[in-house]
Amino acid sequence: MPMTQEISRVVDLLDSSRNVIFGMDVGEARAIVARGNPDEICRIDGHFALVGTDGTTVRMVRTLDRLMRYFIAKRASGPALVISDRIDAIHRWLQCNGLDDQFHPSYTRMVPAHHVVEVRLVGCPDPNPTYQRFFTPVRGTLPADEGAIGERYVRAVYDEIVKWLQTIPPQEPIGVCFSGGIDSGAVFLLAYHAMLALGMNPARLKAFSLSVGEGGQDVDQARAFLRDMDLDLFLEVIEVQRDDIDVVDAIRVIEDYKPLDVQAGAMMLALCRGIHRRYPEWRYLLDGDGGDENLKDYPIESRRAGTELTIRSVLNNPMLYQEGWGVHSIKHSLTYSGGQSRGCARSYAPAATNGFVTLSPYTARPVIEVAEAIPFIELTQWDEERLYRLKGEIVRRGVRAVTGLEMPCFPKRRFQHGVMAERAFADLFPDSPNTYRKTFLALYE
Repeated sequence: MPMTQEISRVVDLLDSSRNVIFGMDVGEARAIVARGNPDEICRIDGHFALVGTDGTTVRMVRTLDRLMRYFIAKRASGPALVISDRIDAIHRWLQCNGLDDQFHPSYTRMVPAHHVVEVRLVGCPDPNPTYQRFFTPVRGTLPADEGAIGERYVRAVYDEIVKWLQTIPPQEPIGVCFSGGIDSGAVFLLAYHAMLALGMNPARLKAFSLSVGEGGQDVDQARAFLRDMDLDLFLEVIEVQRDDIDVVDAIRVIEDYKPLDVQAGAMMLALCRGIHRRYPEWRYLLDGDGGDENLKDYPIESRRAGTELTIRSVLNNPMLYQEGWGVHSIKHSLTYSGGQSRGCARSYAPAATNGFVTLSPYTARPVIEVAEAIPFIELTQWDEERLYRLKGEIVRRGVRAVTGLEMPCFPKRRFQHGVMAERAFADLFPDSPNTYRKTFLALYE
């Protein structure tokens, strides 16, 4: 029989101050994770990436809007389990300890969102992690009533914003990454309404919109949105030059190479840096990331040859856009996971590397729980156009029910496509996905 060797070191490089946990402290939450009971872990309210140890077992969990990676390094004194939100932080630790010859970025592993990843503290042979869900929302249980669905969904978003606002020191300003689209528009209005309801000064609030070079359509859309609501005094445009957008730098920051995530990450990085330059002490930001995933508002392009998505796969697979095909699927990436569990790097990493504390309320489990309960098949009858129209109706009606405000809804446009001219965008970003992948791998050559 093979002999096993206990791991002598767990290196937790995560910044615990980035956890936002309601109703308990981080130590209590870690103790719950250490016990490994999925039902208990599901009751941890908030946004977190946590490690717990129980004898020779390490357990790791994270929510959808946090990143958590790990690497097992072999040492003469016994293996070490290194945990961080960043690949480069793991690499630096290995360099400092003379172990970087074992490293390749593809050898790191991502903790998939909403799962307990358990690693037994044995080495030689390397331990094989196990996965157990701690969040499994029930699907399709709401009535097929867009108004009732909207109120439930937007109320859940509002409740998350309220909880988060109450954790922020009363003198601190609060920004919203804002394009005037459905998701960021709703987040801004809900934050504004919540601040008034909580007796907070709404002058602390700003809507930050990005404009690159000659600009794109987002700034005009943002102005129109806020003007319609008679709230245009809250808009602040962050203008940057075309040369401020660096594709290689974006890949370095988000540590990924998927073209759409690199593009969105590059723009989020420019926005965060622009805010930081103008307001060096600003810390708190809200964004609308996750809204498209919840309400399945991505072009399926099922008629395009070779596509792996159809409306049936989108509507039949639970949390497909949030988690990808699932941890037991052959398509699941051990290095990155899948869906927004992977793609959250596009917003999390640019904000974190610039010192911001962020909330993406659409990624909160109570919000996803409502979204998964929507009877999409009954409401759409498998029709893609009906699916794309659904999001605007649900959110618009929900905002009206929660705030009394009539929110304008503009056609969908990706963040990266709205902040600069179309030709300038095409000149900046490569067409080939392989270019992005090679750029990422070159960082470690």
